Amino acid sequence: MSTLEKFTMRKKRLTRRILLERVMAAIALSNLAFVIFDLTYIPWRNFWLQGNIKLVNLTINVPLPPITQWYDPVKGIEPHRDTQRYLNTVNQLEEQISQTGLPSPEVKKLLAELQLQSTEMIDTNPFEVANKTGTLEKIKNRMRQHLINESAKESFREFWSYPFLSQRGWQQELAYFQREIQPLIETNYFRPIGESGQPVDFFFERIDWIFFLIFSIELIARVIYISRTHKGVSWREAIIWRWYDLFLLLPFWRWLRIIPVYMRLKHSQIRGFEKLQRQFNQLFIANFAEEIIEVVVVGVIDQMQDSIRRGDLSDWLTHSQNRPYVDLNNTDEVAEISNIITKLAVYRILPKVQPDIEILLQHNIESVLQNLPAYRSMQAIPGITNLPKQLTEKLVAEISQATYHGLTSAIEDPVGAKLSGNLINHLGEAIAQEVKNQHTIERIQSLLIDMLEEIKINYVERLSQEDMEQIVAQTRQLRQRTQPKPVEIIPYKQK
Repeated sequence: MSTLEKFTMRKKRLTRRILLERVMAAIALSNLAFVIFDLTYIPWRNFWLQGNIKLVNLTINVPLPPITQWYDPVKGIEPHRDTQRYLNTVNQLEEQISQTGLPSPEVKKLLAELQLQSTEMIDTNPFEVANKTGTLEKIKNRMRQHLINESAKESFREFWSYPFLSQRGWQQELAYFQREIQPLIETNYFRPIGESGQPVDFFFERIDWIFFLIFSIELIARVIYISRTHKGVSWREAIIWRWYDLFLLLPFWRWLRIIPVYMRLKHSQIRGFEKLQRQFNQLFIANFAEEIIEVVVVGVIDQMQDSIRRGDLSDWLTHSQNRPYVDLNNTDEVAEISNIITKLAVYRILPKVQPDIEILLQHNIESVLQNLPAYRSMQAIPGITNLPKQLTEKLVAEISQATYHGLTSAIEDPVGAKLSGNLINHLGEAIAQEVKNQHTIERIQSLLIDMLEEIKINYVERLSQEDMEQIVAQTRQLRQRTQPKPVEIIPYKQK
């Protein structure tokens, strides 16, 4: 088989694999959409029932298909007998008034029945089963305001009375009831409790089982394929390989299915998803990075301020023996670092800059000698004009060599090193003795606390206000530059 044929077969397999990934990603996304709709159906049922969106004092009616008629059986929702009977009685009253008129005995009988049902509705609270007690309170408040009466029961009794309807006009009052009260009563429902103690739910039996079957078959097929393609990989390891697909099979915590949906969309190489993913990650990281940086930096500065207020600075400056300190390696790190820096400066740095030091020292000495009358007179004597300059160069060289020799001897000589250490210790003790002055300590602490507060205000806030999205974008560009470019497969062209 030629290279071109191999490349063509590989491309076809890749195309079939991507197509399969996209199909399964679409199925998983559809399942997630059903799950989200199911989880939000109960809180949003009023909207699906009536299609009303209230914005302050504005109500927008959205024409919707009869979604509640289709989906109420899935959630086990049934009309509540008491509230449905109440609305049926109101409809009978309207029909009876239209047939026999308001003063008829049949109408007065229905009015008395509505008065009794209103009292029962307030006493028994049929809205409690659907967790809609607030709806009943809203009904009572509207009826109180309409009748200008503090008692809800008396307001309903007066509303369903012949004198009130005849005086106010029964068409107008029934229109008010149908506009303000009836929609609230219609939102009530009854949902039985199952043997598990939770409300009845048929989402799995009627919808989710289809997706469960599809994803189960797919997972088994993928596990078999992985275990056969990769030698040494067991079925258990293959399942762990596709760990995120297990969330599609869980009958609980269905909202976690967003994880496998995200992974499948990422693997399906859908055009535009990568850009959307970058934007989402950039927004997510930028928002958290700002908070994290601010919290960490402010926390460190606050700890430093608290440490200074507790007097840790005074204890450190005065080498207090009561100050707790944890030594990990029985080594004085400060002394070791000072020793390394000193040797580095003497043996490596000073020899390189010694000529420059000698030139600078010679210039300074000549500048001083030029102001002396004896030096100028010596330069005027014939035959020894260059002698002062030669003496100066010799003096500078001797001083430089003596200084360098003294430094090296002090480092190499144990006695000199001990004397140098004593000098440093005595210098530190002298500084500590002076710092023990209470006024000096308080002044240093106050200045340090104020300086840290200024850093926190001026620099931390400025850092938190930086464009974190730009920082994240620059980080991504830097990572892309450092990543190796994929090798492009060029098909072999036959001659």
